Amino acid sequence: MLRILIVLGALAACLAAPTNETLPGKIVGGTTAAISQFPHMRDNKCIVLLQLALMNANNVQFCGASIISSNWGLTAAHCTIGFSANQLRVRAGSDYKASGGTIYVVSQIINHAGYSSQTIDNDISLIRLTNALVVLNPTAEDGEIEVRISVATPFVFSTTVRAISLGTAELAAGTYTTVTGWGATRSGGASSAVLLQVSVPVVDQATCSRQYNGITNGMLCAGYTAGGKDACQGDSGGPLISGGVLVGVVSWGGVCAAANQPGVYAKVSFYRSWIQTNSGV
Repeated sequence: MLRILIVLGALAACLAAPTNETLPGKIVGGTTAAISQFPHMRDNKCIVLLQLALMNANNVQFCGASIISSNWGLTAAHCTIGFSANQLRVRAGSDYKASGGTIYVVSQIINHAGYSSQTIDNDISLIRLTNALVVLNPTAEDGEIEVRISVATPFVFSTTVRAISLGTAELAAGTYTTVTGWGATRSGGASSAVLLQVSVPVVDQATCSRQYNGITNGMLCAGYTAGGKDACQGDSGGPLISGGVLVGVVSWGGVCAAANQPGVYAKVSFYRSWIQTNSGV
């Protein structure tokens, strides 16, 4: 069962388009996280810092993403599959999934050609941001209005917005990682309005393969044998970080935070050449 993470959305309210919320990851057993700690993050309807919030055209967040350069974000393919670029936006630089920061327009989506909705293999996607900045003006007499302004680069890096380096090495079992997102705080529960974080150890491939069928070389597992801490629905596409670099993308798992059901992530080091070939990053 997939769990939507991420924080990088589609048009549910405006055009009645699906939001991919039925797809696979929210943070269970975590604590609040300041965006200044994770400025590279994005969510599926908004983008924040390292972490971006991925949103639909109504600015509703449904996944997460990570900023990997001044105009590229990395998320999960199950978050973006079926959407056109003009249906997605991201919010950057805010701890909150529905306010603050800056909203950007997505101009291109590159899903991994080998992504399978059946096996959830190759669950990785690139999103390119345009030089169109969406500015919401809450003081307008007729309510919020949108103004698009041409800017030199999509992301202006600061203490709350920056790119994260991409992992290139395999992580040893037991290595502690941090996953962040605005997802559910318990399986089937409500999402979080503020960015959360939780630390989980890497699980070796052999053990993970005994717990789940279909674990491939492009997947990385992390979690506790006893459960209690995990990514969950709404976290999909968000970052798994170790040593200050992006090592995984929230992908899928069993019941959130259940015993012997670790979270499964797209392994960034495995897809490093694919990312470089398609984005130049």
